[in-house]
Amino acid sequence: MTSAPWALGDGGNEAKRHAPATLRNRDAIGAVLADWLPPAGTVLEVASGSGEHIVHFAAAFPHLDWQPSDPDPDALTSIAAWSAEAGLANLAPPLMLDAASPDWPPARADALLCINMVHISPWAATPGLFAGAARLLPAGAPLILYGPYVEADVPTAESNLAFDASLRARNPEWGLRDTADVKAAATTAGFALTERRAMPANNLMLLFRYG
Repeated sequence: MTSAPWALGDGGNEAKRHAPATLRNRDAIGAVLADWLPPAGTVLEVASGSGEHIVHFAAAFPHLDWQPSDPDPDALTSIAAWSAEAGLANLAPPLMLDAASPDWPPARADALLCINMVHISPWAATPGLFAGAARLLPAGAPLILYGPYVEADVPTAESNLAFDASLRARNPEWGLRDTADVKAAATTAGFALTERRAMPANNLMLLFRYG
């Protein structure tokens, strides 16, 4: 992510936003999702951002229903614009959802996906994410995180240290989280970390299962 994650979308549509990292990471993320997502059901994406990821995944996994969400009105507008252009029957309209809030509009989901939110939000959003997911997901369902993290037994890449410093300069409540803290929040909500995969550009995908 750069200091300006949003750019105008193509075709002069000012409603659409573009996150450059999406094109670089969506195929690598999709390859892992193919292993971790359920064979059927609804995938709730929390913090869908521009909407580019979920449109790509809805096309790549047509056997699943996809529900985007975000707390930012500009993001919701962008998600709706990308979704309208894609015209996918398995992609629902975006919902206003703040991970830190106890009030989530969806009643249920079969999987939860959250990309690049944990480090660009106050810490309260992370335990809120697990608490909200516990209210929605059935036993054994996956909660999947993607992004950069700090690990006690793994040296942190210089690029990630610089990224962490830039995030904290922009907002002292942001920054790369230690996976131990994330796992502790997950455990409190009834989730267990079942798999970790190293990803390109010093990112991780973490698979938690509920119950």
